[in-house]
Amino acid sequence: MSSRMAGSIVLRHVGPRLFSATATLSPAAAAARAPLLAAGDGVPAVWVRLASTTSAAASEAKEQAAKAAKEGGEKKEVVINSYWGIEQTNKLVREDGTEWKWTCFRPWETYTADTSIDLTRHHVPKTLLDKIAYWTVKSLRFPTDIFFQRRYGCRAMMLETVAAVPGMVGGMLLHLRSLRRFEQSGGWIRALLEEAENERMHLMTFMEVAKPRWYERALVLAVQGVFFNAYFLGYIISPKFAHRVVGYLEEEAIHSYTEYLKDLEAGKIDNVPAPAIAIDYWRLPANATLKDVVTVVRADEAHHRDVNHFASDIHYQGMQLKESPAPIGYH
Repeated sequence: MSSRMAGSIVLRHVGPRLFSATATLSPAAAAARAPLLAAGDGVPAVWVRLASTTSAAASEAKEQAAKAAKEGGEKKEVVINSYWGIEQTNKLVREDGTEWKWTCFRPWETYTADTSIDLTRHHVPKTLLDKIAYWTVKSLRFPTDIFFQRRYGCRAMMLETVAAVPGMVGGMLLHLRSLRRFEQSGGWIRALLEEAENERMHLMTFMEVAKPRWYERALVLAVQGVFFNAYFLGYIISPKFAHRVVGYLEEEAIHSYTEYLKDLEAGKIDNVPAPAIAIDYWRLPANATLKDVVTVVRADEAHHRDVNHFASDIHYQGMQLKESPAPIGYH
């Protein structure tokens, strides 16, 4: 018998044992393995089981959603579960125990405005830079008067979209300077960002009072784009000039809000109830009106006037802002 014939006989008898997975399994193991292939049509049963589990979960989710929609149509708070451990289920409350509904600011960020501040204080321009800053602001007032006339609600809204820019730009540039030079800012980063946030809250308030038209929204885009870049360059070139400009802008804001109050007192503008966001932010009484809101906003602008003139004076004395403690929380 040749070697080739002998090899074929051996493979015929031994091959199934060597190359068949089922042949090497014990009877118990084979019985356990059988259900995996018992689904029919060549589909493993484990996949059928997984598919049925997924289908059950989906149907259960649908049932829960339908149940939630059926229960009185009451709006429920959406809680996002986070793998990172960020807790969102703790509800904030006011001092009287009622639920806090704002997410744009927290109860500890509210305050009572200091309305006793001197509104007539004015920085007389003496140096060339001061005069340029003063007349730059004055020149911007004329087109504003022509465009808005005595529509002070829309005027205030436009004013706040501009007034919220300098604090953010100044704070950002001081932040980058602090990183580059490995030095503290004396608290001025926080002070300027507080100013920007405060101005933004003014805007959120007046959005509830005056609804901007489409062309006013377009004007905001144009003005903000131009002003941001101009102020950014101005702050890099001369911070004392930039802060002086903002100081004079705030003086103009005080004048505009004073005129706004005159029209409210004369009955030319309806003294409507204060928006809820204003009542909570400035801790106003529940029966506060628009006149109360304009009064506290004007006080805020007077404080911003003082901060920016003060910052400019520091630079005029040849010092950096970090050398003088910032007026953090000065409202």
